Amino acid sequence: MNVLLIGSGGREHAIAWALRSSPQLDKLFCAPGNAGIADVAECVRLDPADHEAVIRFCGEHNVELVVIGPEAPLVAGLGDALGAAGVRYFGPTKAAAQLEGSKGFTKDLCREANIPTAAYGRFGDAASAKTYLASQALPIVVKADGLAAGKGVIIATTRDEAEAAIDACFSGAFGAAGSEVVIEDFLDGEEASFFALCDGVTALPLVSAQDHKRVGEGDTGPNTGGMGAYSPAPVMTQDITDRVMREIIVPTVEAMAKRGTPFKGVLFAGLMITTSGPQLIEYNVRFGDPETQVLMMRLKSDLLAALLATADGVLKDFDLRWSEDAALTVVMAANGYPGTPVKGTEIKGLEAARLVPNVEIFHAGTRCDGDRLLADGGRVLNVTGRGRTVAEARDAAYAAIAKIDWPGGFFRSDIGWRALQRRD
Repeated sequence: MNVLLIGSGGREHAIAWALRSSPQLDKLFCAPGNAGIADVAECVRLDPADHEAVIRFCGEHNVELVVIGPEAPLVAGLGDALGAAGVRYFGPTKAAAQLEGSKGFTKDLCREANIPTAAYGRFGDAASAKTYLASQALPIVVKADGLAAGKGVIIATTRDEAEAAIDACFSGAFGAAGSEVVIEDFLDGEEASFFALCDGVTALPLVSAQDHKRVGEGDTGPNTGGMGAYSPAPVMTQDITDRVMREIIVPTVEAMAKRGTPFKGVLFAGLMITTSGPQLIEYNVRFGDPETQVLMMRLKSDLLAALLATADGVLKDFDLRWSEDAALTVVMAANGYPGTPVKGTEIKGLEAARLVPNVEIFHAGTRCDGDRLLADGGRVLNVTGRGRTVAEARDAAYAAIAKIDWPGGFFRSDIGWRALQRRD
């Protein structure tokens, strides 16, 4: 069959790379794609916000499945438009995508379904938010309710910082995302990423992963979209995994179905593993980035078959096979990230880097200028290694990075340190 993949980042490159090996695939299109995705799919000029154009493209090119990578098109209802036109798609409806599109929606659902999460309040104006803040302990977390490209979450250690975060949200610093604010207790523990395919009724867990959000060594500095990830995550023991499914994922699927908005797609739970057990930090309604890169490196099953089973509601009889190997990805980012990245710098040495055994390089923000490869975003490359252990996977990834010549970029040298520390 012909498949259209929506997106242009490292996540989409990893998905395209995995889809390419499916015996069911005839032609893979990607809109808009990037310089790396162009090696495994036909990149097309198509605006995901123009639903009619996407539907028309599917008709003209006999596309039988649309895989929607990023959250914005899902929250905007691209899936609904495709479904109404009779085009099969992977991802939730607009109503179900509220799990990521509105943090307040998710917190209310957690309270309704007794899902473990931090205590919270949600507010539509600064005055009431600050009144609530005055009675809360520090540190505290202030979140813009809507989609803010990973930048609408502030961990405040002082009341002045918290009030400034509230003011920033309501003054438009995060656009429409900050028209409502969620204030929640700070959770202490170890973060982990948990993914499950959901067909509206059945939830099928994927293997565990853990990412590094902070820009600096030792998990310091500002939050980013992710500077690296690895799988498996040692903190996700079988007992913790079972509890996450029983206490968080399954109740969410049941609550969404009860509301008449069944969730179909991939449910990405950002977790905090506390001394009392797993708690939900937030939901995303799409594959994570850069976690997808390590998951795809370990997946042995046919990804296209899994996505079709999800879309068709037959996950109950489906299973996934995974490699026993570990995988680790290191993000190479443009100088200036996570602020204003410097674009247009040339990247050399990828040919040599690709020759390192057990390594794949996924492009996150690149473009071609003739024969030159240029940085075209904040997170630019995901250098991903595989090995029998996290340490071996790390060594492969960094061996490849050593061959890349890119003075305009930087990376963290300690990806995977938590897993390695546990081993030692």
